[in-house]
Amino acid sequence: VQLVESGGGLVQPGGSLRLSCAASGLTFSRYAMNWHRQPPGKGRELVAAITRAGDSSIYADSVKGRFTISRDNADNTVYLQMNNLKPEDTAVYFCQAVNGQDNYWGQGTQVTVSS
Repeated sequence: VQLVESGGGLVQPGGSLRLSCAASGLTFSRYAMNWHRQPPGKGRELVAAITRAGDSSIYADSVKGRFTISRDNADNTVYLQMNNLKPEDTAVYFCQAVNGQDNYWGQGTQVTVSS
């Protein structure tokens, strides 16, 4: 199983980024997908989650109204659209695939929000 994140980078406050997580080696539609992040010197936190069918999602309070999680089961990819980015969004962002006791992680992609 491989989860490969991409789309991170350096962006100014107020800017946008779209993260992608491409999955392989698993039946993607059977897994709920999560995005987590780990800011410098802090623990990992759940940012957003989406159901297997993509019909429901949840968000951390800190990103509600700014971030949108979506998925394309035909393309085995989950996305995180991040708008109005703030310096406190700076972190390594990880995707996670979850199905019961099975869970897999990507290697992470760095997002830095700075002027």
